[in-house]
Amino acid sequence: MIHIPKSEYSRRRKALMAQMEPNSIAILPAAAVAIRNRDVEHVYRQDSDFQYLSGFPEPQAVIVLMPGREHGEYVLFCRERNVERELWDGLRAGQEGAIRDFGADDAFPITDIDDILPGLIEGRDRVYSAMGSNPEFDRHLMDWINIIRANTHRGAQPPNEYVALDHLLHDMRLYKSTAEVKVMREAARISARAHIRAMQASRAGLHEFSLEAELDYEFRKGGAKMPAYGSIVAAGRNSCILHYQQNDAVLKDGDLVLIDAGCEIDCYASDITRTWPVSGKYSAEQKAIYELVLASQEAAFAEIAPNKHWNQAHEATVRVITAGLVKLGLLQGDVDELIASEAYKAFYMHRAGHWLGMDVHDVGEYKVGGEWRVLEVGMALTVEPGIYIAADNQNVAKKWRGIGVRIEDDVVVTKTGCEILTSGVPKTVAEIEALMAAARTCAA
Repeated sequence: MIHIPKSEYSRRRKALMAQMEPNSIAILPAAAVAIRNRDVEHVYRQDSDFQYLSGFPEPQAVIVLMPGREHGEYVLFCRERNVERELWDGLRAGQEGAIRDFGADDAFPITDIDDILPGLIEGRDRVYSAMGSNPEFDRHLMDWINIIRANTHRGAQPPNEYVALDHLLHDMRLYKSTAEVKVMREAARISARAHIRAMQASRAGLHEFSLEAELDYEFRKGGAKMPAYGSIVAAGRNSCILHYQQNDAVLKDGDLVLIDAGCEIDCYASDITRTWPVSGKYSAEQKAIYELVLASQEAAFAEIAPNKHWNQAHEATVRVITAGLVKLGLLQGDVDELIASEAYKAFYMHRAGHWLGMDVHDVGEYKVGGEWRVLEVGMALTVEPGIYIAADNQNVAKKWRGIGVRIEDDVVVTKTGCEILTSGVPKTVAEIEALMAAARTCAA
């Protein structure tokens, strides 16, 4: 299984500290354990910023970075080894493991943080923290600051500046390294196999959750611990619900099924959407809408390259989709006027993509100084145009109603354009119909 190497985490910490003001400190907590119900916990998933800087997978931990500190710039507070608790909950790194396996210069028990951290903060001019994202930790941080303030009469020096860490850290996360792209390729490869498996299993009479089970099987078989987000398996009219999550309807002949799903590897997400006919063959109307969405996606790919701005890909999808809807008779009027009035939003109401990385909707500004961000090598994003014609839309002929199509792929900006990470999933009408026909032949 491909993972981010330890050296990469060290490089990231050094890069962040190089951007911090002299005599400053950065403090970042691990994700809290989330309770599912009563005394049952959700599967633990580390906070993305914390993971990005440490690779440390445990809860109840705090990263402290202090550029120029003589006794080590990277301090990690974490749980102590505990034989009894490890019997119940699994092994812990402890302070030795934090140093040996995760590169900390120094490590202390999390239970000692109230005694130790104020002393580390004291005398530093500026504190960087994830302000606002964890209100409980913000309160703890102010408690530690107030301990210092209470001792100013004895010469203690509290910080005089408090800065959100997000801007520095999230701009770093926007640019994917070679190691990160390798992990994202692996997540994409596993997710591609999962979509193919779901296509091959698709048939009338199954439930949406039957196909979700096929996805989950392939994710786990490939080494992914969990999906990157709640899988969308939407058949028939449900394909027109953008964030559909029930996944319990029956698949019917004549319907499309839209699956938006991807796994994560080492906390890096993949995000793929494909739409195919339950029966294995598109109707004339389904094919027309599908090929229009596909053409708009191809137009978007052509607009993803260094020195092109973020919105050019979206603009390309809007033009192709609007012109296509006019040609099909679903919109009437001049294409430019329809674009200006946003008439296409009745059928295409979302944007063409988002940043992708450790979060499926990853961090990073889309505009800089009020202008669309210019794409640069290493940025990763999705391309996911769609057309949705609600089942109760009385403004269109009945034959179009209930058709929802989205096609989504993951790309990384390269020197000459973009690399499509998720190209392993069939996408043309001919490819999908051939794959499904072959699966039915094998099953027979």
